[in-house]
Amino acid sequence: MPQITSKQARSERAFFALFLLLLGYLVLYPYASNAGLPFLAFRVFGIVLMALSVYAVSFRRAYVWIGLLLAVPALAERILLHSGRIGALSATSIVFGLAFDLFVIVVLFKRVFMTEEPRRELIFGALCIYLLVGFGFSSVYGMLVTVQPHSFYLEPAVNAHAVPDRLDLIYYSFATLTCLGASGMTPASTQVRSLSVIEGLVGVLYLAVLISRLLNSYQGKESRS
Repeated sequence: MPQITSKQARSERAFFALFLLLLGYLVLYPYASNAGLPFLAFRVFGIVLMALSVYAVSFRRAYVWIGLLLAVPALAERILLHSGRIGALSATSIVFGLAFDLFVIVVLFKRVFMTEEPRRELIFGALCIYLLVGFGFSSVYGMLVTVQPHSFYLEPAVNAHAVPDRLDLIYYSFATLTCLGASGMTPASTQVRSLSVIEGLVGVLYLAVLISRLLNSYQGKESRS
């Protein structure tokens, strides 16, 4: 059985830690109020998540610099939250946040699915990509809401506001990505409907094709060892 190199062990730890922090971000987001200790703690958590994302793609020095350049303005979208609302003032930070997500996704995708030898670290990397895709689509929905505030119809029976905030968009994005359906939230514009179909297809194809291929390759390697 081939020995795991120090670089592979570092990548495995980084990918696994990034996966846990991305899950934690989803769990903690509803409890991040706009003031006080919970908001401060969530800001610190966001800084750690952003720094770990840069560390996870630090295979080359150029990746580190690009990640840092995109991470600094992206902090406004991920940490400051602009009071949790999507508006004109947050449009620029949403763009930078999306650019950062896309950069990390592309680098991880290249690392995970263009490596011929299957390794355990790559499974964690593939799971990170899946979660980052959900956050990336939520940023795209945020840009659409900035242009068209009523791109979504929020049912008054289950929503206290008419225009979706950041948490609503994260909920809708992951519900669409996993094909669960976002109850109480309906796409009202053709652009959002088209994007929702694309995200649903991406979620299904990613799990059915890429993840299954990676798991089968890893299991085949283990059986041959």
